[in-house]
Amino acid sequence: MYPIGSEDKEQMMSVRGEWTIEDALAAFDEHLRRARGVCPGTRENYARFAGAFLRKVFPGGRVEVGQICVRDVIDFIGAATRRYQPATVELAATALRSFFRFLRAAGLRADRLEDAVPMVPHRRTGLVRHLDPGCFEQLIASLESTSSRDLRDRAIILCVARLGLRAGEVTRLRLEDLDWGNAVVRVAARKTGHGALLPLTDEVGAALADYLQHGRPDTAARQVFVLHRLRVGAPISDSIVKRAVDNALRRAGIGAPIRGANLLRHSLATDLLAHGAGLTEIADVLGHRSLATTRIYAAVDVAALREIALPWPQVTS
Repeated sequence: MYPIGSEDKEQMMSVRGEWTIEDALAAFDEHLRRARGVCPGTRENYARFAGAFLRKVFPGGRVEVGQICVRDVIDFIGAATRRYQPATVELAATALRSFFRFLRAAGLRADRLEDAVPMVPHRRTGLVRHLDPGCFEQLIASLESTSSRDLRDRAIILCVARLGLRAGEVTRLRLEDLDWGNAVVRVAARKTGHGALLPLTDEVGAALADYLQHGRPDTAARQVFVLHRLRVGAPISDSIVKRAVDNALRRAGIGAPIRGANLLRHSLATDLLAHGAGLTEIADVLGHRSLATTRIYAAVDVAALREIALPWPQVTS
């Protein structure tokens, strides 16, 4: 038994030294969800690679965690390196490290097996791909409001571009999350493991009100954003958010380095940084679990870096 943290009380979960692969992955997923506050998409990716590792090491399907050795880890990452692109290999390595930390937290391994996961020779450049300020505002200005779907997509894009919501947070947004009286948006548990209150600005509020009053189909669904064609009134998926952003970019004639909600979140962070926001403030807006993630955005503000850079000391003799 080991403790799993939750917002209300400490809960317990049984673990064993011998599982089926399905048991092991279920326990790992529960740990990520309760103790780490990891979002569903990331948990799915981690389970995919942890499952692939366990199936390779234990082809019979019975997992004996004490039998996992360093060579198993190195061989798995080596095979992944030959098969996948570097970014995917890095994700596989991160998933394994997380799984091995879980085993240690569960008391099933005393050693730091995560340290045996090889470093992948691929890292971010430190420069976030984003829209320049002019293009960012050009995109917002180009949003249409001629059809009910236009009203929905406009509100979706503003929620991402002005509030920094992830695609999944947009799809999960519910009518009761909009606190019109206090002008705030309640965001359910983010990657940080906690919810957040974000300001409902006039611009975003007007777009949401316009959609709810003039565009949203009659439906019993409590989600703010719903489908307008097939399965009319059903909640939207993450793919609808990506499609809304991509269609807007195309209509505005903007060629972007990346697509989807992440492009607008990166652009928002860059804009906040340029206007003097600190990393902690940006992390709160974007729902980052760690400031290490937010620090990536600091590299784009070249003007600010030049202002704070110290002059190179003169050599005196």
